[in-house]
Amino acid sequence: MIELYESQRAMRNMRKAAMQRGVVAILDVGSSKIACLVLRFDGTDPSEEGIGSLAGQSGFRVIGAATTRSRGVRFGEIHSMSETERAIRTAVQAAQKMAGIRVDHVIACFSGAGPRSYGLAGNVEVQGVTVDEQDVARVLSACDVPDYGHGREVLHAQPVNFALDHRSGLIDPRGQIGNELSCDMHMLTVDAQSIQNLAHCVKRCDLELAGLASSAYASGIAALVEDEQELGAACIDMGGGATGVSIFIKKHMIFADSVRMGGDHVTQDISMGLQVPTATAERIKTFYGGVHATGMDDREMIETGGETGDWEHDRRTVSRAELIGIMRPRVEEILEEVKARLDAAGFEHLPSQKIVLTGAASQIPGLDGLASKMLGQQVRLGRPLRVHGLPQAATGPGFASAVGLCLFAAHPQDEWWDFEVPVDRYPARSLKRAVQWFRENW
Repeated sequence: MIELYESQRAMRNMRKAAMQRGVVAILDVGSSKIACLVLRFDGTDPSEEGIGSLAGQSGFRVIGAATTRSRGVRFGEIHSMSETERAIRTAVQAAQKMAGIRVDHVIACFSGAGPRSYGLAGNVEVQGVTVDEQDVARVLSACDVPDYGHGREVLHAQPVNFALDHRSGLIDPRGQIGNELSCDMHMLTVDAQSIQNLAHCVKRCDLELAGLASSAYASGIAALVEDEQELGAACIDMGGGATGVSIFIKKHMIFADSVRMGGDHVTQDISMGLQVPTATAERIKTFYGGVHATGMDDREMIETGGETGDWEHDRRTVSRAELIGIMRPRVEEILEEVKARLDAAGFEHLPSQKIVLTGAASQIPGLDGLASKMLGQQVRLGRPLRVHGLPQAATGPGFASAVGLCLFAAHPQDEWWDFEVPVDRYPARSLKRAVQWFRENW
């Protein structure tokens, strides 16, 4: 716990240093593409301004952008270090070339690594008359952290609600008068190996890692409008190899999970069903894909060219209805898995139950209608917020996590490691646990 706490603190300090220098790169490591954006900061300290989805509109500008086909990444996790390293280098060099500046620090996000959410609570007596930074640090460290298992790391640990005596729903209790301070914290843990692989890969590219985020969280920041973040909404980020699910309320993420299926699986089904190469299947999916068949689709024929060079042999046609018959079951399977995750999180108990679909795979025609039928809520397709300097090509749903990461870089929400946790909290806790173990086992 302490090593992670310190490494996250070190990353936060590195991010501050990078922002003082004026440039930082954003790296979205996905299963189908790797996107890199270079941000220039104009010297205003974002920590002095409020936190919010629109706060990122000031303070930075995108001066370089590049994408490359992802290699060596499956289900949002790195499978081949050398191939991923090559792809990251390609994207970063192209973005640097466009920006005309060298970048040393990157903030990365990824979608896999089996995220798990925990809700923690803690309370302490306020030492002085008013709540100060030290009291907030004490209440955060008083949250009883569960045993989340060996080989997992904490990626996010954000206070989502403070209560002072009988008043709940405080965003920032500092400077207020009271006696007892309580806090609810959302903690997200991920598989440690996946994080270490990504950190190692970034290091091999001669870059410094200045921050890590879950792409489900980043997509939610970019695709949900302020009211949705406030009243409660779910963001479903449908990528190539994984589909991220995140739930927001009161502008804080309270749940995140991921489904190990995405748009690439639909492409593979088409490739196997129609006996065509993957590249052809991707083209057919993009141009003719859909999930609702009509009477017209039986008559609309699609040419499936092959790559053997024998034109007569390759010239086959399939109806669009057949194509939809292959795509729809897989899309339904992904949505069923998403529904299971939302039900497990208790999404139906939120005051507002909006669902926003984003990510490149959300562009399949008719997906929003199918999603609202299966998930039973108001569903809309989300595009990321517009940020200064973003090229037109990078404004689609597939760039939601990259744009969200820009906002996260410029206006990070308070995390547990932003506060100087009293050193005496750690030994006391471990000693208490040791004593308890001793009592139970002897």
